[in-house]
Amino acid sequence: MKCEIEINSLTKSFGDITAVDHLDLRVKSGTIFGLIGPDGAGKTTTMRMLCSLISPDSGTAKIGGNDIITDSEKIKLDIGYMPQRFSLYGDLTVLENLIFYAEIYQVPKNEREKKISYLLKFSNLERHSYKLADQLSGGMKQKLALACNLIHTPKYLFLDEPTIGVDPVARRELWKILFELKEKGVTIFVSTPYMDEAERCDEIGLISNGRIIKKDTPNKIIKDFTKHIISLYSTDNYKAKDFLISLDYIEDAYLLGEELHIVVDNYEDKKGKIMRDFKENNIGIYDINLVNPSFEDVFVNIVKNEKDRL
Repeated sequence: MKCEIEINSLTKSFGDITAVDHLDLRVKSGTIFGLIGPDGAGKTTTMRMLCSLISPDSGTAKIGGNDIITDSEKIKLDIGYMPQRFSLYGDLTVLENLIFYAEIYQVPKNEREKKISYLLKFSNLERHSYKLADQLSGGMKQKLALACNLIHTPKYLFLDEPTIGVDPVARRELWKILFELKEKGVTIFVSTPYMDEAERCDEIGLISNGRIIKKDTPNKIIKDFTKHIISLYSTDNYKAKDFLISLDYIEDAYLLGEELHIVVDNYEDKKGKIMRDFKENNIGIYDINLVNPSFEDVFVNIVKNEKDRL
């Protein structure tokens, strides 16, 4: 499959802080690629460079064969970019916002009415076209922002954490739209802090300290995880977590909801040690089991190992 986004040793610093550090990446045509990482990992800076909004200090990148520096104007015609805070005009209606962006992107006048009608239907905003943007819910604002970015039929869509602050139903609706766009051949580059959304991507790149530390399909990343995850319920999960972290045979321990997840190299060997040490320290155990690792377990472990390595 053809690669539509090619990044070679892309680097960007702000003062003494290296936001993106010799980043290399390939994104295939007509796929959804997820850039996943903690706050400050370099996701937004990477996206802004790819959209030719800021220049790299070194390295190169191409979008559909166009260079982000020398062909920046061509790239801007081919992309839609939705930052974390997309600038909708709150005193304009949904319809007026779409008309305004159609003018900005110079959509031919004989195509505008048909395109706007299609996008209103596509984003389920037909019944809300008369409302002011400021009157919309968070989810509807994001769908309107996406529709404004689609007004010029971009080949590439860059979305920086598009579902932050959006309710679960609206998140699901937004992803339904992304899947439909993918079916139409749009290449989508999205960042998200939500692990369930990361698993919906065709490929993901885990980014930490401005570098890609793992890139593959979500299923392959989980399959390659060789550690064992223990699920434990105790009489005091917070006390239990702090105690576990102090034990030299425990690689990591963290809370996921009401569960305490423990990372070890071997379940059978470490289960007995945990039960013995908990008993000696008067920490009760309600339940302890081996569980299949979730994508969140794998992500937390990979990022922690990278931090420990540095």
